[in-house]
Amino acid sequence: MILITGANGQLGHDFQKLFDNLKLEYIATDVRELDITDIEKIRTFVKDKNIDLIINCAAYNNVDKAEDEPELCRKLNTYAPRDLALIANEIGAEYITYSTDFVFDGEKKESYTEEDEPKPLSIYGQSKYDGEKEVFKVKADSFIVRTSWVFGIANNNFNKQVMNWSSTKNELSIVDDQISSPTYSKDLAFYTWELIKTKKYGLYHFSNDGEASKYDQAKYVLEKIKWAGKLNRAKTADFPLKAKRAKYTKLNSGKLEKVINKKIPSWQSGIDRFLDEEGAI
Repeated sequence: MILITGANGQLGHDFQKLFDNLKLEYIATDVRELDITDIEKIRTFVKDKNIDLIINCAAYNNVDKAEDEPELCRKLNTYAPRDLALIANEIGAEYITYSTDFVFDGEKKESYTEEDEPKPLSIYGQSKYDGEKEVFKVKADSFIVRTSWVFGIANNNFNKQVMNWSSTKNELSIVDDQISSPTYSKDLAFYTWELIKTKKYGLYHFSNDGEASKYDQAKYVLEKIKWAGKLNRAKTADFPLKAKRAKYTKLNSGKLEKVINKKIPSWQSGIDRFLDEEGAI
């Protein structure tokens, strides 16, 4: 039996669809069914359910709000992943959790590998990096997958924001000085499931192939939906954001591709399939 936490989010949603297609049994939980910040509640919940894999898709993802809510952010991003790893140990289950490109400071000139030293710029980034360390401390045979700029049909994301803005505005300004890779949650679910089956535990990077600025991503979406407005380039400094953003955080997925022996699709392909799934094109 597979336990999915954070099941109402983009990744949790796509894992459920994947497992439905594969005819695999799972228990899908979100905060209403299971409070992962309370280890005793987790312990009670998993009892006698024969869970052999825990997939933690839950996280605190509001990067700017985290600057004002550091403790809540750490509860969900540092301590809950560790506690789930401890429970996985207790019941003899496999364990995977997710981290982020926000662990890096963006000063590197080429894509980040798993060997690069994290230097988070925000409370959110630090909470995720601390979570990685805590998980490996208590359960060395875990999977941790760092990802970036995730989008899918469940919940809000940058693609959906751009589409919403475009429906009411004739002119948009999007930053061109943040560069990474948009990642389709459907691909993230599928390729990390392929990774889980290898049992080659450790830290991995996964993002869709290629790199883009937020401006590039918005331009691609807007052209696909045939928006007739004007798109302007902007800079991060033009917007009053509480959390500092890195300039360049493209993740190198080469290690994961090698282990599963599969090529990861481009971010453009991911957006095409997302828009199709949304019924937007």
